[in-house]
Amino acid sequence: MDFDAREVEVAGRLRRLPYDYLVLSVGAVTNFWGIEGADKYAMPFRKIRHADDLRQRMIETLDRIQPDAAPQDAQRAATFVVVGAGASGVELSTKMADLLTDAFQRRGLRGEPRLIIIEMGKEVVPGMDAGLRALVERELHEKRIELHTETRVVQVLPGGVRIEHGGEQSEVEASGVVWTAGVRVNPLVEKLELEKNQRGQLVVEPTLQVRGRGEVFALGDVAFFRDVVPSLAGTAQLAFQQSSLVVSNVQALIDDSVPAHGHFEELGEAVSLGTETAAVLVAGKAVSGALARQARFALYTARLPTWQHRLRVGASWFFGGKTPRPLGL
Repeated sequence: MDFDAREVEVAGRLRRLPYDYLVLSVGAVTNFWGIEGADKYAMPFRKIRHADDLRQRMIETLDRIQPDAAPQDAQRAATFVVVGAGASGVELSTKMADLLTDAFQRRGLRGEPRLIIIEMGKEVVPGMDAGLRALVERELHEKRIELHTETRVVQVLPGGVRIEHGGEQSEVEASGVVWTAGVRVNPLVEKLELEKNQRGQLVVEPTLQVRGRGEVFALGDVAFFRDVVPSLAGTAQLAFQQSSLVVSNVQALIDDSVPAHGHFEELGEAVSLGTETAAVLVAGKAVSGALARQARFALYTARLPTWQHRLRVGASWFFGGKTPRPLGL
């Protein structure tokens, strides 16, 4: 990006693209925190292809289990570790547990799969409502998902993970280690000569204009906005609100008027807890169950960008799109 010339160089294009206004919303990438072996052996979970890779790993794992395997052998073979107990880790682990349990039943396997969540902090879904957290913890318990808090990943191995708790280290064998333990700013942003905070995020004004560059806006994971409640930081709903402000402020500059300052609020919280249930926070009250799952679908549908998106996704869910595909067989 050439800010002085107001041009952007794009891979695959011979000519630079000129701009009047530029919006930076390239998001974040997986942060492995320098943990040995993590970038090589852990599976990230941020893109569609990551989901496809994980699904294939789960199917291959199940295919290797002999039909007459002892329960303990089947469980040892179908052990998966999820690193990080934020919303992403909780949502992913509960869905994996449901899909793997269903697969055991379909295939007539004895025993049950083993799901383990490793969390360095003291609690799951940190920053979320306490009532919602209680529902999450209850669901993890009911799905027999092991939760290891105040536990640090020391090394990711080809066939598992080495962890440390209370000064003692141990190894856990696993068919797959999935990494949901945080993100870092997109490397593209790291190269830009713009003011950043200690985490490498672009410092923006209350209008979301990048400090020192009035024609450049930033939002989402790459932007550091001071006036925001901690529970909103790094969430999709914050970027969702910021996008509307950017649109109106770009139009304001085009119209030679004054850009508005942003104020972003908590719109509620919703966590998927497997293939059949969810937990949502509505009007300060946390509820869970099948109805909460429907409410979560409705909430997400309502926030899709156009009515065409809402119609297509809503129709897909209504006509069976909410039913997960089994893991083979």
